[in-house]
This record gives sequence, structure tokens and C-alpha cells, in this order.
Amino acid sequence: MLHTLGIVQACCGSARLASSLCRKLGGRSLLEWIARRVTESTRLSGVIVLTRDTPDHQQLVKLVPRDIPVLVRPEPTALERLTKALEQYPAEHVVRIRGDNPFADPVLIDRLVNAVESGEQCDYASYCSRDGKPAIRSPVGMFAEWFCTAAVRKLARLPLEQSQRDDITLAFVSHAEQFKLRLIPAPPELDREDVRLRLDSEEDYDNAEAIFEALGPERLDWRGITNLLHHQPHLRLRMAHLNRVCAGQ
Repeated sequence: MLHTLGIVQACCGSARLASSLCRKLGGRSLLEWIARRVTESTRLSGVIVLTRDTPDHQQLVKLVPRDIPVLVRPEPTALERLTKALEQYPAEHVVRIRGDNPFADPVLIDRLVNAVESGEQCDYASYCSRDGKPAIRSPVGMFAEWFCTAAVRKLARLPLEQSQRDDITLAFVSHAEQFKLRLIPAPPELDREDVRLRLDSEEDYDNAEAIFEALGPERLDWRGITNLLHHQPHLRLRMAHLNRVCAGQ
């Protein structure tokens, strides 16, 4: 059994999002970038990519590097797919990384795992934004979250709403009275209204390309990106505008 399994969740909710993972950044697909960056974490015992068994998602399988396992599951909800993945790849703990976060940072993943293992026992852990909510739901797009496998199985047995089975973070937060949650403050340099690295729109993709072209593949860590944004006020203004627009939808 693995100690901590990293799962890149390439189970997008729409054909558009699945197609976006095929787009190129620096000559590689976004999915390959995410998977490779996650494998750089030193605190993960292994990494897999989890995707859905639909025509829109089948195209993603060939984008994953051959040394990273891909698990294709037919279950209709994210929670069911995660539960089945843990049956096939047993692990004590899981770190989940969203498939629309191309700048997922292995340093932040390691920091999260270190914080969990050096503190009191918990069922769920995540960075949190200044509003107290899990930062993985924020538009920053660099964060992961940690689960205890036993807690995932307990969660799957609860009478959850459909929306909660499709959104594991929401499920844990909505049933906080039944689980021990731990929220770790996100770095203030990232926890800002004018930082947006998640890919939801064409302009998000344009911003990601601009960041990649400015930094190259070797400096795409969170400190390098926040330092770049500090010196790019126009880019921060664009990100802040997109955050406001999306928050109002």
C-alpha cells in the first residue's frame, strides 16, 4: 500500500474543458505539464491520472507520459471514481490536483503534506483563502488538497446530494461536523484578488502563455510566478477583472 498517492483529476465536467487539456504550452499538452509537475513532489509515493470513460476524455489518455499510470473509470461522479481508484491503487492518503491547474506547484504540495504529517491527525486538509474557504476552489489554480482514504470511503457512504458527489471538496466542507478538517493559510502572495492561474477561458489561456514565455519551463514555481506578476500590473488588472466577472456569474 502506498503512503500518499497523488491523483491528477482529468475528469472534466465538459467537453470544452477536456479539450483544453489537449492544448499546448511550450510544446507539451497542458495535461502533460500538470502530470509532470506533480511527479516532482518529493512527498508523494506515486502519481496517477484519473479520467472518465467517455469519448471526450479518451483523447486525454495518449497525452499522459508513459511512466505515469492512467486510470479510466466509467462511474458518473467524481467521488465514485475516486473511491474506485483507491481500490485499484491502495493508499493511506491522497493528494488531489485539479486538471485545470497547469501551474500546480510541487513545493506547495510538499508543504501541504508536511503540515498534515507534522500536526494533529485529520481527515481532510487544504490551503485556505483569506475568506476561510478551501483555496483549491479559488481561481488561483496552484493548490492541492489532502484526504485520508478512510475519510473518503466514509464520505462515499453518506447520503450526499448529487452536487456533492460531483465536488469532493464541497462534500467534505458540507459535512464538516463528521470530519476533522484542517485548513492551512495560503501564501499571501498568492491569496489575492488579482491572481488567477486557473484555465476557464480563452483569456486565461492567453495569460498562461504569457507567463510561460516570460519565465520558461524552469521557473514556473509559485515564487517565480508571483514575482513576475508583481512586475506586471497590467496582467494583474486583467486577472482581477476576470475574477470579478466569473464571481458574478
